[in-house]
Amino acid sequence: MLPYGRQLIEEDDIAAVVTQLRSDWLTQGPMVAKFEEALCGLTGAKYAVAVSSGTAALHLSALAAGMGAGDTGVTSDITFVASANGMRYAGATPVMADVDPTTAHVSLGALERVVAKLKAEGRAPKLIVPVDFSGSVADLEAVRAIADSVKATVVEDAAHSLGATYTTKTGAVLKAASCQHAHMAILSFHPVKHITTGEGGAIVTNDEGAYKTLLELRTHGITKDPAKLTRVDGPWYYEQHSLGYHYRITDLQCALGVSQAAKLERFVARRRQIAALYDAQFAKAPFAAWLTPLAVPRGVTSAYHLYVIRLTQRAGESLTDVAARRRFLYDGLRERQIAPQVHYIPVHQQPDFARAGLSAGEFSGADAYYAGCLSLPMFPGMVDGDVARVVEAVGEVLSKAK
Repeated sequence: MLPYGRQLIEEDDIAAVVTQLRSDWLTQGPMVAKFEEALCGLTGAKYAVAVSSGTAALHLSALAAGMGAGDTGVTSDITFVASANGMRYAGATPVMADVDPTTAHVSLGALERVVAKLKAEGRAPKLIVPVDFSGSVADLEAVRAIADSVKATVVEDAAHSLGATYTTKTGAVLKAASCQHAHMAILSFHPVKHITTGEGGAIVTNDEGAYKTLLELRTHGITKDPAKLTRVDGPWYYEQHSLGYHYRITDLQCALGVSQAAKLERFVARRRQIAALYDAQFAKAPFAAWLTPLAVPRGVTSAYHLYVIRLTQRAGESLTDVAARRRFLYDGLRERQIAPQVHYIPVHQQPDFARAGLSAGEFSGADAYYAGCLSLPMFPGMVDGDVARVVEAVGEVLSKAK
């Protein structure tokens, strides 16, 4: 079975973890700081706080943004639910904004309308979380301008985009998660991401105050900083100054992360080669009439966490019809030992969000995207023959679709 994503673990990665197992440190040791330093190098951000998961990173970034009961934030309707749940964990209310179905990035028009509506209701958003979907960077400059109009914090959800770049209006080329247009950015190191620590995540920022807050929140809200202590009983002394969490990552995980971080450029380069092979085939007949690869915005160089295709909606066809053909393609590929995936079910369609009254809004873009999207295999361990196999299977199945 050829999966949609898979980690690439090499012998030096294994050796790095074995070396750490034989060391004095398994957790809370020097390897965590080494991994955080590596992340700063990969993103260009000044500070990094490695945590137990991308979801933990979203939660802590919401807390560092000051989110709490009665506050409102906005994120994209096409994302993994954690982008919205991070706000809920903080006691705040997430509101979803519709997407551009051609890119699956948040629609700037929809975001403006949502922000204006919330402001008119007296609950202007305190946090905006743009999602770098599939590996390409959202329009962070435009999102930041909208956020600045209501003094909202921007947290870039860069779980998909480590290694990607975007070009500013002035022509500067910036890295995803550089925090040049966001106050913070979050990363994920799940096995299907660009580099892995097994499970793990991080928050990066250029804000020293946010950095110090995140360090405390990661470890129960505890500090040993002499400048913050109310008294000192001895060198063992510490104080809990806020309700933090046990969101630490281990030295074992970070040993793997440091080894993997050194390979990011190679891994992303291979992902781009695979995407180019797919693009070249899908631009030809008959594929061009059947499907369209997800668009990469102008000025963005994608890191291709995912390779997403969208089935073309035929004249007179409903979204239900498109979804039926997507299911036919999904099942047909599985029969041929290829395991695609769907990223993602719109957040507003989730029953828990509906029960909580969080599904209101206009989501025609998200619904149109979801009906026809399918993620094809994309990971650096693929060989060219794997791509050819997927393309051939897509052609065989779609040629039989009604």
